This record gives sequence, structure tokens and C-alpha cells, in this order.
Amino acid sequence: MSNPLKSKVIALYKNLLYLGREYPQGAAYFREKLKAAFMKNKDVTDPEQIEKLVKRGDFVIKELAALYFLRKYRAIKKRYYDKDEK
Repeated sequence: MSNPLKSKVIALYKNLLYLGREYPQGAAYFREKLKAAFMKNKDVTDPEQIEKLVKRGDFVIKELAALYFLRKYRAIKKRYYDKDEK
């Protein structure tokens, strides 16, 4: 793996690891799944394939951010609106 791609993969792993701290099923569960996903693709050497996997990882980051935003929105909504008002 060339240097720029290696740094992208490491940055992606660190970002996902950071976002996984608040995962609903727990940080340990997320860490295991994350490690398994990265280990499954550890032998990929084609730069195009690596870029495709990094883009997929970026998509997962966006999905996690949306999941957390939705969870926060629901908590705020539950906190400030009565259940009878619907």
C-alpha cells in the first residue's frame, strides 16, 4: 500500500473508532466489527479497490453521524414535547 493510501486508511480507521464510542450496541461490539471488516480487506493491494473501500468507509461515517443525530433528535423531542400532544 502506498503512503497516501495508507494514511487515508489509518485516518478512516481512527475516525470510525472514535465514532464507535457511542454506538447503540456498545463500543466493544463496534470495535470488534470494525476490526473484522478491516482485517477482511487487509490483503487488498489494488489502489482503485482501496479507494473504493475508503469511499465505502466514508459512507459508513455519514450513516453513523445520521444515526447519532436522529438519536439526539428523538431524545430532545421526548424531553420537550408531551406524549399527549400527538
